[in-house]
Amino acid sequence: MDAEGRALDVTKYAQEVVTLDELVHLLDTEKRPRAYIGFEPSGFLHIGSLLVPSKTIGAMLDNGFEVTVFLADWHAFINDKLGGNMDKIKACGEYMADAFSFIAGNRQGLRFAFASEMISHSDYWTDLIKNAKHATLQRLKRAMTIMGRSEDEAELDSSKLLYPLMQVTDIFRLGVDVAYAGMDQRRAHMLAREVAESMGRKKPIALHTPLLSSLKSTGRMDATESKMSKSDPASAIYVHDDEATISSKLKNAFCPKEIEGNPVLDICRYIIFPYSGKLGIERSPKYGGHISFDSYNALSEAYSMGELHPLDLKAGAASALWHITKPLHEHYVKKPELLSWMSNATITR
Repeated sequence: MDAEGRALDVTKYAQEVVTLDELVHLLDTEKRPRAYIGFEPSGFLHIGSLLVPSKTIGAMLDNGFEVTVFLADWHAFINDKLGGNMDKIKACGEYMADAFSFIAGNRQGLRFAFASEMISHSDYWTDLIKNAKHATLQRLKRAMTIMGRSEDEAELDSSKLLYPLMQVTDIFRLGVDVAYAGMDQRRAHMLAREVAESMGRKKPIALHTPLLSSLKSTGRMDATESKMSKSDPASAIYVHDDEATISSKLKNAFCPKEIEGNPVLDICRYIIFPYSGKLGIERSPKYGGHISFDSYNALSEAYSMGELHPLDLKAGAASALWHITKPLHEHYVKKPELLSWMSNATITR
């Protein structure tokens, strides 16, 4: 496969890449390009935070990338996650590393790094100050949405202004060619590109995948505001949920007649079809019995035409999703200690 074909393979689940031409050039010139994706260790992984990025991580590994899963423990502390308890934050980071290792099958090229290891070097802060010289206060405040925070919150806790600068510094110190995340991290990546250009250094390519909507979504809010949240069990399907829980959550999920902003269809589009390639649904006799779809477009068209009742769609999605997540559920049943960090932890956002 040529560089263009490999670039299209890496970005097949993406909502945006800045820029595709840069990615093609990278794959044409680098034998072992490097990418990273960062996570705050801040709560249970849900299907949007593990299964969606894992597909793109897998595509990167398939195309010769070295991929770092960066566990941003100090960032989580700044963002008041898990009650600011660093021991729980670090334990959650180990839990997350285990989950990504499990789903990736310990494939070659996948590595993990903790922020606490990186910032222990004094020159990290030298780099951060140099980067800060090329970023305005207004730009940093605008980037605070990557934390799920408003600009005004910096007035109450100035440490939060460090967060975007740390993310930029992480990208540069990891030496990655591609910064990957969900669309909610776009401003941090654009800031990194702007700072890099100002400093005369290579700009990181920015790759972004869609965010899964909350199961309680009304479909009217911006995706970053209505995304699936680990802090609200009713809004998210956790990767360790059992079959009955998944079925119950999807049965109660918001599922309008519209396609856009429909969390059940989002799960089909961004998880079921990428992982399974098909979806079978047992319709009520009124709707014609069993039907099978081999693409998301076929499913969404049938739903928009009224050929699927929402309850039938939910039941079919629940069954297909359980088939995907069952190995993860069984993994945690066998190793309950992996979830023990959650004891008395405070989860927000």
